[in-house]
Amino acid sequence: MLQPKRTKYRKAHKGRIHGASKGGTSLNFGTYGLKAVEPERLTARQIARVKTIMAEKQHSAAKS
Repeated sequence: MLQPKRTKYRKAHKGRIHGASKGGTSLNFGTYGLKAVEPERLTARQIARVKTIMAEKQHSAAKS
């Protein structure tokens, strides 16, 4: 298998996300927020989906 003899930058490891958060639970902007229940990474697709769902909920709540 071919490999480069040397590289300029080595790819950094992402590390592990473990344990419950002990801070950062208050909102700085707005009245609604997203809170993680498990120590996992969220993809951009998941965050975008939550954003659309929250907008739909606000829209339906404003109607009634």
